[in-house]
Amino acid sequence: MEARAIVRTDGEIETSGIVTPIPWWSFTKTALSVALLRLAEGGRIDLDRTVAGKSFTPAQLLRHESGLPDYGGLAEYHADVAAGRPPWPLEVLLDAAEADRLRYDPGAGWAYSNIGYWHVSRLIERASDRPLAEALADLVFAPAGVATARLAATRDDLADVCMGDAPGYDPGWVYHGLIVGTAADAARLLRRLLDGALLEERTLSRMLEPLPLPQFETALYPDPAYGMGLMLQAANPLDNPVGHTGNGPGSNIAVYWRRNTTCAVWAAASAEIDPVAEAFRILANGGS
Repeated sequence: MEARAIVRTDGEIETSGIVTPIPWWSFTKTALSVALLRLAEGGRIDLDRTVAGKSFTPAQLLRHESGLPDYGGLAEYHADVAAGRPPWPLEVLLDAAEADRLRYDPGAGWAYSNIGYWHVSRLIERASDRPLAEALADLVFAPAGVATARLAATRDDLADVCMGDAPGYDPGWVYHGLIVGTAADAARLLRRLLDGALLEERTLSRMLEPLPLPQFETALYPDPAYGMGLMLQAANPLDNPVGHTGNGPGSNIAVYWRRNTTCAVWAAASAEIDPVAEAFRILANGGS
């Protein structure tokens, strides 16, 4: 069970497999970053001014440099998700993760944090003065021309979404919000972003500034780095795949761009395919 979409240099889109909406998982972080950066361009938020009552800045949140922990390491969290239990109230989640205790001084380290991106979602709502779903629709989905993309908040919102090996999943477990949409629209959004259609040139350049993360080096990621809501490589980022992966119960997704070709590959967890490896293979072959 898989879906893939390739946007070629001439704008032609090739799709195969499932064409219904799928969960974008942590590719949602790229869309959240675009929304906050657009608000910064409009003067609605200062990326480098500390968040009210906190010691980290919005920019540090976007780059996972805030010092905030993640809830992904909580065994109880994964047990309750697997058991199909209702999402925890936010206060329970934050207490369980000891979210008020920074693990390092902001800007002095790096650690992937879904809690950090929960703060990003709240900043978007406050700066735009509207619910997150509306803000994303206006700031990201409409400008990118992605008609199938939307925020899923309840199980009913996933009725028409292919969830792979996790039917009945409750998107409330994704505290920063879960975007769903077709693979084609995931690829289209990233293509529009890196074509310069969503952000000003200087903002996009800042989004792409790589923070090297050599401690995470693998065969697939020989020179890993993180920007603002984007996974990339530290040396010559635009000569290498740029995008984001996403992993969740029942499925995984990889959405990446390289040299004007963009692809999105999604697969059920039980499928014999690694979406990242397949996306990188497609890009290395020029989109074939």
